[in-house]
Amino acid sequence: MNKILCATRGGEASRRTQEAVIEMARQEGATIVFLYVVDVEFLRLTARGVRPDVVSTEMEHMGEFLLAIAVERAQKGGVAAEAVVRHGPLIEALESAALEQGADAIAFGRPAGVESSFSLSDLEAMAARITEDTGIETFIV
Repeated sequence: MNKILCATRGGEASRRTQEAVIEMARQEGATIVFLYVVDVEFLRLTARGVRPDVVSTEMEHMGEFLLAIAVERAQKGGVAAEAVVRHGPLIEALESAALEQGADAIAFGRPAGVESSFSLSDLEAMAARITEDTGIETFIV
């Protein structure tokens, strides 16, 4: 394994995932690409007058900050890492980033209680779909 794509969104659960992937990359001699996906589709569900372009820009800045922390964490652990921000639906963003970056594997964090957007079975189904679509191994840490 040479390159692992690791999607992240911040928070305690993401930190645990990052640490597990950093250790795996250190043992494998792999590089990590941390990915943050900006998807503002949820704004269509609100009646409030919100400008999606402004929200998207703010989310992108937050993602860049979270990614900088992840890259620094990896580098302190002796692992080469880079950061990528993508916009759009999650699955499409994951697949295109993994293919563009030449990832050998895609790592997902195990859902952690009520703070998670996914159930474990939903995450497993998404991971299987991504592997089927791209041929890239996916795993849950």
